[in-house]
Amino acid sequence: MHVPDGFLDAPTSVGTGVVAAAGVALALRGARRELSEAAAPLAGLVAVFVFAAQMLNFPVGAGTSGHLLGGALAAILVGPYTATLAITVVLLVQALLFADGGVTALGTNIVLMALVGVWGGWFIFRGVQAVLPKRRTMVPVAAAAAGLLSVPLAALTFAGLYAIGGTAPIAFDKLATAMVGWHLLIGIGEAIITTLAVSSVLAARPDLVFGARRYQDDKQLEIRTSEVTA
Repeated sequence: MHVPDGFLDAPTSVGTGVVAAAGVALALRGARRELSEAAAPLAGLVAVFVFAAQMLNFPVGAGTSGHLLGGALAAILVGPYTATLAITVVLLVQALLFADGGVTALGTNIVLMALVGVWGGWFIFRGVQAVLPKRRTMVPVAAAAAGLLSVPLAALTFAGLYAIGGTAPIAFDKLATAMVGWHLLIGIGEAIITTLAVSSVLAARPDLVFGARRYQDDKQLEIRTSEVTA
């Protein structure tokens, strides 16, 4: 999914850079409402996990490999604004230190993975939650759908950007068909990893899963007093 330098022309790369900067600025403001003292360390762990997981590729056939994007996973665990910042930091480190994704394409990669991947996955997650029974056990099911569909959604967005400013003459329908087809397969791996990760955190610390907050028991602190007789 990492777009290298030279795939898109300069005007398109500048345009995605502007969109990425605006999205990150909005995420900086929104993350203040999401992060609590208890959840802040989880945001760092999510960024580290996504960074490490993106270094691991799994085969999907015909010599093609895929890796975790992590947008839906991060959004479900720490909230979409915080997830946008976490994935952006991961992409920035990968571009500057590991040459994974072009520096001039950094805005494009942020748009694809930190905006479309995160927010697309988040809205899919919420949409599936809306039709499933309102129970905490359904969170991993919605997470699987978000992980599965967020990947081809990002791939389709890339095909659209390439149709606008691609540097080689490739028909949109052919590129979109190929990108969505392969990334549906990659999405299966994304769904499995997302489900396992969300289920693990949900089993240990359900209070830390942002996407499960609506199912937390609304227990009020009860203070019992008794009269003391002299």
